[in-house]
Amino acid sequence: MTAPSDPNAPHNPPDPPNWRQPVGMILILILILLWCGIVVSLLDWIVELNFLLQLPIYIFAGIAWIFPLKPLLIWMNTGKFRS
Repeated sequence: MTAPSDPNAPHNPPDPPNWRQPVGMILILILILLWCGIVVSLLDWIVELNFLLQLPIYIFAGIAWIFPLKPLLIWMNTGKFRS
């Protein structure tokens, strides 16, 4: 059983499709590919290090790519780079 619709309630149609989402997704993919290229180019140097020195480098490389995405994700949703 559904509730009866209120004729006085405002009708909020869904937002129209936004061009920023597809462009932002392409930019995210490009950013990830660039980050992978940077890490792979340093791989010969990293492999020569001791495991205890490699570990923080891999942890940093695995987490650091996320931080540049925050302004891009905000832009995709709002159109501004800062919230």
